[in-house]
Amino acid sequence: MMTRGFRIITAALITVFALLSPPAVNAQDYPTRPVTIIVPTGPGGGTDIIARLIGAQLAQQLGQAFVIDNRPGAGLLVGTTAAAKAEPDGYTLLLGLNGSMAVNPSLFSKLPYDPIRDFTPVAMLADYPFVVVVNKEPPVRSIAELIELAKSKPGELNYGSAGSGTGQHLSTELFKMMTGTNLAHVPYRSAQAVYSDVISGRVPVFFDNISGALALVQSDKVRAIGVTTQARSPVLPDVPTVAETVPGFEYHTWFGLWAPTKTPRPVVEKLNTEVGRALSSPAVTASIRAAAGEPATMPLADMEPFVAAEIAKWADVIKRAGVKVD
Repeated sequence: MMTRGFRIITAALITVFALLSPPAVNAQDYPTRPVTIIVPTGPGGGTDIIARLIGAQLAQQLGQAFVIDNRPGAGLLVGTTAAAKAEPDGYTLLLGLNGSMAVNPSLFSKLPYDPIRDFTPVAMLADYPFVVVVNKEPPVRSIAELIELAKSKPGELNYGSAGSGTGQHLSTELFKMMTGTNLAHVPYRSAQAVYSDVISGRVPVFFDNISGALALVQSDKVRAIGVTTQARSPVLPDVPTVAETVPGFEYHTWFGLWAPTKTPRPVVEKLNTEVGRALSSPAVTASIRAAAGEPATMPLADMEPFVAAEIAKWADVIKRAGVKVD
């Protein structure tokens, strides 16, 4: 028979374990209050736009607001770090992208978060290809001609970017490594500044997001010679892929949702299902494609291995190119 003292100790232990254990989550009822999506960039850019698009659709499907919380700064570190430290209850999510989740681990010597350890994948959202544009005057009308010209003038042909460590910079460094060419990097403060010099001929080569280049290509101010994804872009169907000349070359900006690690699995799985529904919405699909992107489809189980592979890929490029930002 239990003694009174033993019963008291047992009751106390049960109370302690209950306090230490994560609360039971009824995914069927989730969410019961607004959900915050932290965006590590300012309002108005591509990252913000995709967050608002998906957030609005999820709000419609789930009956709760999905509030966009823009926290720009320090090369995506401010917002991403805040999300990593948030309560893992399903009410704070991160709009992550390849810069924050795959590139930053090698760009920063003291990264205040770990993309694998500190986050749980929720769902991929969209992919956006880059396009290689050149000045219209030089005799470069294809990727093959660009490679030939660069090899004939090693170190003399400049390319622009919106700064060290950006996708514009790293995609071109990957191209250099895979083609054995030597292009000189000229960093700018913005893509708009690069385009001014591409048009004038001072910087004849630029790898940039199709959405940023499309209007200039269509108005015949710059020439598009290659798309950086494995398949041609529907918005530039006559432009070959870089991979048609350089097998295996691929670069794209990808976006997804992550939650702080230890977020209850039922909540993650429900969100994953709801994002899948959102991406199949004709209005959401049309909005993504209007900006030259494609809805992303990836099984939840594949997201972490995908990010790990991307981290390894860009670690190699950053190391070999000697890219430093801190």
